[in-house]
Amino acid sequence: MNLFSDIRALVLDMLDQMTQAGDLPEGLDFANVAVEPPRDAAHGDMATNAAMVLAKPAKMKPRDIAEKLAEKLAADPRITSAEVAGPGFLNLRLDPSLWQGIVKTALTDGTTYGRSVLGQGKKVNVEFVSANPTGPMHVGHTRGAVFGDALAALLDYAGYDVTREYYINDGGAQVDVLARSAFERYREANGLEPEIAEGLYPGDYLIPVGEALKEKYGPTLLDKPEAEWLVEIRDFATEEMMAMIREDLASLGVTMDVYYSEKSLYGTGQIEAALERLENLGLIYEGVLEPPKGKLPEDWEEREQTLFKSTEYGDDVDRPVKKSDGAWTYFAPDIAYHWTKVERGFDMLIDVFGADHGGYVKRMKAAVAALSENRVPLDIKLIQLVKLYKNGEPFKMSKRAGTFVTLRDVVEQVGADVTRFHMLTRKNDAPLDFDFDKVLEQSKDNPVFYVQYANARICSVLRKAAEAGIAHDDATLAAADLSNLSHEAELNVAKKLSEWPRLVEIAARHNEPHRVAFYLYELASDFHSLWNRGNEDMSLRFLQDDDEAASQAKIALARAVAVVISAGLGILGVTPVEEMR
Repeated sequence: MNLFSDIRALVLDMLDQMTQAGDLPEGLDFANVAVEPPRDAAHGDMATNAAMVLAKPAKMKPRDIAEKLAEKLAADPRITSAEVAGPGFLNLRLDPSLWQGIVKTALTDGTTYGRSVLGQGKKVNVEFVSANPTGPMHVGHTRGAVFGDALAALLDYAGYDVTREYYINDGGAQVDVLARSAFERYREANGLEPEIAEGLYPGDYLIPVGEALKEKYGPTLLDKPEAEWLVEIRDFATEEMMAMIREDLASLGVTMDVYYSEKSLYGTGQIEAALERLENLGLIYEGVLEPPKGKLPEDWEEREQTLFKSTEYGDDVDRPVKKSDGAWTYFAPDIAYHWTKVERGFDMLIDVFGADHGGYVKRMKAAVAALSENRVPLDIKLIQLVKLYKNGEPFKMSKRAGTFVTLRDVVEQVGADVTRFHMLTRKNDAPLDFDFDKVLEQSKDNPVFYVQYANARICSVLRKAAEAGIAHDDATLAAADLSNLSHEAELNVAKKLSEWPRLVEIAARHNEPHRVAFYLYELASDFHSLWNRGNEDMSLRFLQDDDEAASQAKIALARAVAVVISAGLGILGVTPVEEMR
């Protein structure tokens, strides 16, 4: 049940009636007519922009449309008042029975309340994390992992068929560096002094890899030239790193459906096939690019190379796919990889990139648009940096130096639930501060605590109801006399519950799971406000002495809040707590 959709349907029905009566001209497009919460709750329960968006095409004054629409809406029993505001906005107040009905619906629907068919089963590929397999995941990857996993869960909740995918960057020079670094740890395991030259990975995380190599090969590789051991150690070390990364992700509650190897694209004809498709579309040519302004990118050459006409699909410049020496650029396998996604039948693609990949957005979107002939949309979400603080001081990390803060470090210090929730307390493209002290603070300023505390309070209400012998299973509560919920503070909580299905669809349309975290904080705030008012007004307490009917209605409201909190936390990958410790 989406009450906002129901009232919008009522508005559209009234507009149709006005059209049939000649109060509006024929042929108006109602697609942009919206019904949403008013900016100021004092103005009403819902507001519609119908008169504002229809005035110009109707060649009428907004207030004339609004006044006629208000008259028709006011005749519906669900609407207690319809008031025209300003130039033509229409504020609506709804009968309290609708808000009481939301409580019943949440309890009746349970875990399906708020679920949507928006996605209509369309296949969506969400590719996220995709860290180079050269070491454990650091805190910079953590935010992308949480965002991608929560986004996938949100889209699933909104009716999409979602695949979580990790792209293993095992085809570039960095895995050769990994192999050489692991070989030094192998030498160390054999009693020799490792020579960690400039450019190698110095982290201690490679020591176990060196020991594993010794266990497998003994000292047999020590005197062999690099050409004889590089490929074998590269494959071995890459697999060890991927096992570590899988464990890191598991500690955060993230499980991938697909791990796709970049290396599998080489020597299999897949890169050639993707570029051949672009060539058949007239989008590949030989040419020389103008030198870019500022710092020259790695893939720029002042000589003829094979180029993709990405400018035909919104890019700033055409992009090289093959260098003058015949080697592929970094872009070529990425094109081929995304072509495999299109060929696998996905209806929509989402890539989650680090903020340093901002320059890659236009070219990648151009490639997918060209490959799919504009059939498959690609949305790219950039994840801004996380700044760590501890004891009030910045907490530095340096992956090169081997002293970086790992994902596992963060999870072990504050837990997966706190980590996940806090990583979603800002929009993905905004910087995020992660203070190890504040994320564990028990205060209203800590969103994860505030939401969990609301759920714990509700669980305490249910325990006390059981002690008092009050029936409080969901079926009994849904059948309670909910007209007992009549106070403004109680109805405010029910109104916030009504926004949940709408919020899910908005968040899914924009691929923004942080909206769920924001909503849960607002819902918890309304619930805590009601709880605190009960300290002064006995009639607002959830258990009413000697009045089981009133108690059940109030418990029903609390339980409905818990249903939505549980659903929202489920999307975020956070477990609701029943007691605060």
